[in-house]
Amino acid sequence: MFSLRQELARARQAKIALGHFNISDLAGFKGIVAAAVANKVPVMIGVSEGERAFVGVRQVAALVKSTRDELQIPLFLNADHTHSLEKIQEAVEAGFDEVLFDAGKETLEENIEETKKVVAFVKDYNAAHGTDVLVEGELGYIGGGSVILDRIPEGISIKPEDLTKPEDAARFVRETGIDMLAPAVGNIHGMFADAPNPNIDIERIRAIAAATGAYLVLHGGSGILNEQFKLAIAAGISVVHINTELRLAWRRGVDLALMSHPKEITPYKILPEVAHEIERVVDENIKIFSFV
Repeated sequence: MFSLRQELARARQAKIALGHFNISDLAGFKGIVAAAVANKVPVMIGVSEGERAFVGVRQVAALVKSTRDELQIPLFLNADHTHSLEKIQEAVEAGFDEVLFDAGKETLEENIEETKKVVAFVKDYNAAHGTDVLVEGELGYIGGGSVILDRIPEGISIKPEDLTKPEDAARFVRETGIDMLAPAVGNIHGMFADAPNPNIDIERIRAIAAATGAYLVLHGGSGILNEQFKLAIAAGISVVHINTELRLAWRRGVDLALMSHPKEITPYKILPEVAHEIERVVDENIKIFSFV
């Protein structure tokens, strides 16, 4: 029986991070699993509300569970960026290992009140069903999509005065009871087409880790420099999210397959190239996060 809570504790003790990789189809899933098996590390699969609507909530839960059981690997499923209690309930009841309730655009007080409702539901569900679903909260706005950027979107917390404050993070964790926290530390969703993303605030991560004791999650990992990852993990990050890079790899794989076989119309003969490109990106990131 694999436990996400135990794997997070091991990662913290070893000063490494779990890679969190989003999927929209089976090709992406196969590429991520192949990299996880090759590197023998735990991996998290993420599906946002939009991704879940496409692949199916219970369907993706069954896919992850059956693969975990068959291959005996620590593979975990997260309901990424969920904006309502109803969608949280749907994911928990389907068998997800973690849920992220995202009210990062709200005021601190509103965020606390809404997140408390989610935590109360999940804790009651865990007690009644013998499960251990973890709850992640988000404090600060880092954007809403894994896309290619030409400028920083309006409203994103990128200025020092807008980033998550350690004292606010401590209050947020204490009053909500969340297990995991995604702070705004200079990170943004998406990545720039021709430049690295802005630097993240390493000392702020260190201060938030000390103030909260929660497992810290770095969203918007695509586009961050490798050295920044290593410093962030050493400062207290336990999970790193990657999505935009995978979407680019998906498109690159499709293009390569169609260029090589322009007359091919059989999906299962085209999509292995997609899985291979995604596996390559996941493999590179796993080695960074796990210091392999």
